[in-house]
Amino acid sequence: MSRFRILFATGTLCLALTQLNAQGAAAPHPSPASVDLPAMKPDPEHPLMPIGTVAPHFALKGVDDKIHTLAEFSNAKLLVVIFESIHCPVSENYESRIRELYDTYNGKGVAFVAINPNNPVAVRLDELGYTDLTDSPADMKIRVREQQIPWPYLYDGETQEVVQKFGAVATPHVFIFDRDRKLRYEGRIDDNQNQALVKVHDARDAIDALLAGGTVAVAHRPAFGCSTKWLSKSKDVAREWRTIMAEPVVLTQASLADVNALRANAGDNVTVVHFWSTGTQNVERDFSDLETTYRMFRGRAYDFVTVNGDSSANTAKTAEFLKAQHASSRNLQISPADLDAIQTAFGSKWRADEEYTVVIAPHGKIVYAREGPIDILDVRHAALSSFTDNPYFPGQSQYWAHFAIH
Repeated sequence: MSRFRILFATGTLCLALTQLNAQGAAAPHPSPASVDLPAMKPDPEHPLMPIGTVAPHFALKGVDDKIHTLAEFSNAKLLVVIFESIHCPVSENYESRIRELYDTYNGKGVAFVAINPNNPVAVRLDELGYTDLTDSPADMKIRVREQQIPWPYLYDGETQEVVQKFGAVATPHVFIFDRDRKLRYEGRIDDNQNQALVKVHDARDAIDALLAGGTVAVAHRPAFGCSTKWLSKSKDVAREWRTIMAEPVVLTQASLADVNALRANAGDNVTVVHFWSTGTQNVERDFSDLETTYRMFRGRAYDFVTVNGDSSANTAKTAEFLKAQHASSRNLQISPADLDAIQTAFGSKWRADEEYTVVIAPHGKIVYAREGPIDILDVRHAALSSFTDNPYFPGQSQYWAHFAIH
């Protein structure tokens, strides 16, 4: 069974996971067992909007590059504002339930708008272990396109002026306003991340009550999820990068047996192996993307190994390149004479000056293989769909399965 450490501080879930002995590959139908996340407490510097407050004005750019304002929803009977983010596994897990709410109530006069409160400069790489994307506006567009999200999705990360007015503590965090645009419910969407275990449908119940002309029985249910990444946290990001730059970079000469062991991947980790040469055309771009992914996922059951196929005469140049990339992952160099045997083990042929990248699930199944330049999102999807579910974020394997290219 996986063992990991979850750190809680002042009601905030800190996604600092120390992976000790990870479990094997995820089952296609994850167990309903899950661990309840703690309710988030409001930050005194960002007070929570009280029930009864009139909806504040906003004018934010959406993924459609248009400015959306509070006024454009004036004809709606109710307005549902949901603070979501791209990187958060809890927010990801609730995308389908938000879609169910939208499909049920959009035709009944209920307007929906999502707001991303986070700026990627305030999100550390080790907080991106459950995602393929950052919280940037460009990456928001990718997620909306992939998931075909129909409601307006707006970006508040540049100044965070709107989320400051709401005091949203987490993603997701829902705020429901009546026809007079007074806040009548705020908090969680329902009571359990695992949809099979949900007993209380808080947001749905609030909408039904308001549409019926009644009052909301419980107007506040503390939200849970990933904490809002206030811009003040950018100092943590700078501190993380200083640590990365100080990590040792080592290049090790590897035998054919060493590389065969990589192919077998007998352990419980997802392993990405990247064969490369200093003469490869896209080497800097792809290497940087793969190292970034390593820094994102290395808190989980994840290994990244680079395998250089240049001759020993080129070792100094190879080591210099790795240091420039701050490549603290495992870095191997093989003899060019072993390349044919290695290619036979991996079941593929590639030129000595060409990249070859594979994602290997626990116990040796190749779930992604690419000769030449990579699409880093494909690599991340293959890895994410091969991880074992973390009981704090049930449903992640299922979420990522439809992204992966097998």
